[in-house]
Amino acid sequence: MYKLDVLIQGYPGKSLCHGGLGWSTIALLRGHGRVILIDVGSFAVRPEFGRQLKAAGCDPASVTDVVLTHAHWDHSVNYTLFPNAAIWIGRVEMGWATQVPAGFNPLPELYVQDLARHPKLHLLEDGEAFLPGLTAHLCPGHTPGCLVYRMTGNEVPVVFSGDAAKNRAELLSMATDMTMDAGASRASLDRIWGLWRQVPGTLLIPGHDLTMRLDAAGRPEYIGQRRAGIAAWFAEDLAVMEEFDLSAPRF
Repeated sequence: MYKLDVLIQGYPGKSLCHGGLGWSTIALLRGHGRVILIDVGSFAVRPEFGRQLKAAGCDPASVTDVVLTHAHWDHSVNYTLFPNAAIWIGRVEMGWATQVPAGFNPLPELYVQDLARHPKLHLLEDGEAFLPGLTAHLCPGHTPGCLVYRMTGNEVPVVFSGDAAKNRAELLSMATDMTMDAGASRASLDRIWGLWRQVPGTLLIPGHDLTMRLDAAGRPEYIGQRRAGIAAWFAEDLAVMEEFDLSAPRF
């Protein structure tokens, strides 16, 4: 069995005037002789990421595997912090990402180029079982090669949906924000729901929201409490900060 810890909790929000918010989920799995990270976040998350790894008693050098849902900057760039880890990502995703020219898009082009040369890079196929209890499922739309991961072997299975299903609103509305192909995203949402419903009690951990499970009526319910906020210097005294709670109520 794996011990599962959500180190960084994804947030279902967007910045209105400062570009991408990029508060994405990072999960830690430990078991079967492996220490696995599902996505690794952005530059901005590094201080909190480091604190959470330390709190979990996880040395970055002990991480054996970094498993990426896709190549966007807010999910991928921190693979460089884990020197001993194998890196897993979809073959379709890397084939696409390495062909996109530098531009005003969410791909970190220099990191994509570096990742393509990584000595421990493993490219995954749709349906491939690649680590104990983990299977990759191609769910395109947000990017052409997004992968969703299903973990079995524990008492409760887990689906890591990444940005193929970023949040509860996408799962319920069957529509997606920031997709390259709305039709493909709709089909991918159908596939994710199929994976989620296979075993009662299955957890779903999305790319930008709280962990969920299905209630007795088959609707998503949150597990845990969201915590998010910012503090800003608006006064004339550096010691005075105004705090803004972004947690929002549970539904």
